[in-house]
Amino acid sequence: MSRARKPDWLKMRPPSGKRFTEIKQSLRERDLHTVCEEANCPNMGECWSGADGPGTATFMLMGDRCSRGCNFCDVETGGMEPLDPDEPENVADAVAEIGLDYVVLTSVDRDDLPDQGASHFAETIRAIKDRDPSILVECLIPDFRGDPDCVQQIVDADPDVLAHNVETVDRLQWPVRDRRAGYEQSLSVLAQAADAGCYTKTSLMLGVGEYAHEIYQTLSDLREVGVDIVTLGQYLQPSRSHLEVSEYVHPDAFETWQRVAEEELGFAYCASGPMVRSSYRAGELFTEALLAGVEPAVARERVRDK
Repeated sequence: MSRARKPDWLKMRPPSGKRFTEIKQSLRERDLHTVCEEANCPNMGECWSGADGPGTATFMLMGDRCSRGCNFCDVETGGMEPLDPDEPENVADAVAEIGLDYVVLTSVDRDDLPDQGASHFAETIRAIKDRDPSILVECLIPDFRGDPDCVQQIVDADPDVLAHNVETVDRLQWPVRDRRAGYEQSLSVLAQAADAGCYTKTSLMLGVGEYAHEIYQTLSDLREVGVDIVTLGQYLQPSRSHLEVSEYVHPDAFETWQRVAEEELGFAYCASGPMVRSSYRAGELFTEALLAGVEPAVARERVRDK
């Protein structure tokens, strides 16, 4: 199925425009990486252009090479380099220059480091907040092998949203994810963040061979540990060496899962669609409203009316 022609609903125009070019130039000048580029995100142009606001970008910390080899991910594996001690300040500089009011930070896995990079991640959060406390910072963190001390370092840096992606249903953790990841391990990270009072968020890829009852069970498990926001999107195979697509899920099915997540299971918000990714502008607009004290139902209406 992965080599079959993609359906019309998966076609996107390539990113372009003045705003897109300005952000790209600012990142290159500081030798910074974004998951938008490294993972070939289909929404990069929409998010960077920011037609409904200053725009957003997802900064990828600690280099562009990962210590793990997940079969769905386009980020390169191995050949780890030392951390750049200037990266936290460089990210804060870029955020100020670009004029973002909502920043997403993520990172590669750094199993090679004593604290897996948790302190570096936390330092970047603080550098951004020290410049401008009004900037909202969402952190999409690794699982840190389930180490609660590493997760706590991120919590203590006081991000506005703490996200970690479970990626897929329990049965498919392998072959989708690296063997060092795991379903229960990811749930424990999200539970710790929720127990600490953070707004929590996660993401699921559909189309990797999951069944409907497994999606429902996963959503139920996520709500059980206190996750507030979930995003559902279509898995797209980055290259022929990656995991093949099992199914191109129809947009109607994504709409159904959105209703199930919000109306039946009680998530504050669910962004669900073929082109949705974990860092998704609509989800960030909802979170901005939620953090401003807007009721979830009202915030959802505002986002979907745009």
